[in-house]
Amino acid sequence: MRLVLSSYGGRGDIEPAVVVGRELLSRGHDVLMVVPPNLVGFAEAAGLPAVAYGLDSKDILELQWRYFTLYGRTPWKLKELNKMAVETAQFAQECWADMTRTLASVAKGADLLLTGLIFEQPAANVAEACDIPLVTLHYFPSRVHGQLMPIIPSPLSRLAMRMNDWTAWRGTRAGEDAQRLELGLPKATGPAPRRIAGRGSLEIQAYDELVFPGLAAEWATWKTQRPFVGALAMASPTDADEEVASWIADGTPPIFFGFGSVPIGAPADTIAMIASACAQLGERAIVGAGGTDYSNVPAFDHVRVVGQVNYATIFPACRAVVHHGGSGTLAACLRAGVPQLVLWTLPDQPFFAAQLKRLKVGAGRRFSTTTEKSLVKDLRRILAPECATRARGIATRMTKRADSVAAAADRVEEFARLKCRA
Repeated sequence: MRLVLSSYGGRGDIEPAVVVGRELLSRGHDVLMVVPPNLVGFAEAAGLPAVAYGLDSKDILELQWRYFTLYGRTPWKLKELNKMAVETAQFAQECWADMTRTLASVAKGADLLLTGLIFEQPAANVAEACDIPLVTLHYFPSRVHGQLMPIIPSPLSRLAMRMNDWTAWRGTRAGEDAQRLELGLPKATGPAPRRIAGRGSLEIQAYDELVFPGLAAEWATWKTQRPFVGALAMASPTDADEEVASWIADGTPPIFFGFGSVPIGAPADTIAMIASACAQLGERAIVGAGGTDYSNVPAFDHVRVVGQVNYATIFPACRAVVHHGGSGTLAACLRAGVPQLVLWTLPDQPFFAAQLKRLKVGAGRRFSTTTEKSLVKDLRRILAPECATRARGIATRMTKRADSVAAAADRVEEFARLKCRA
């Protein structure tokens, strides 16, 4: 079968699609990845043919990071916030237009089109125009449900999510309708999530049920349409793994710090804060560089800055992990059985932090309000023996990585074949 897999965002956002694509390719299918220009090389390095769509995702991710950081620190700076919001809207409109044109070209004659969570609309519209099956790959429960956060009553959660869908659609309606017109489609009559579900699309949930308890029961009527497969991760060895493992073995298990592919502000201050907090606690630290340049930061004997490492092998050797709250990193920690602290910035990340708190295997705080004092306090909390014990218990209940990959690929194959026979 000819399968087109599209996904937009940073590396962590497109990795689930790349993982599924690699598995489908190994099963003999004709697979084409469609990803942001800056991540074509990443997909190709995984052994997949790839083409670019949309604009460079680093720009929008950094803009979003700056927006939510400013919002968290100084929400009264409305002029600056509004300017960033306008820039985001302009970026999205230009990006969607390019994505739509590219997908319309490469999806012709395909047996199936898959899309990641960010910017689903172009893929949904192209699939509708080409009359081909659509699969969405979600690493976060983005459809309306009542399990968003433990402190929010279920009816309020559903209402808030439904209103968010409609508000987002109203804000982008004009641009989307213009793109639909180019595809020969009528104007949209509602938010994209509702239209996607209405077409009978397969909506794979690429995270474990236990992270959002009660969600599977709430979505029971969507059981075959919204299967839970577990987190999708590459877990590929890197050149740095052996050296990092050797450094870990030379002393006490360290705390790993990593904040994703979006550059953080003031890296020197962040390293100094980590070094001081760990020194107070008598801990060593590994800092995963990710998208941040740490080349001009002070050096500390008990802090090691590293590049890309294999979380599947490094995390189990650590005492705890402090990270940005990305779904992939969170799942890697849960599978490794280590406590975790989420220092979040983007709007989906505090919801993951809330679930860690509910599971009693971690804590969370806004990155922009984190101080040396609060970091010490939070680390003491997650380093408590009972937290580590619970984390090890959760690890045994997590879906195995290989099982998740196989399950996701199975669902895609079954759905494509079912639609081909219809």
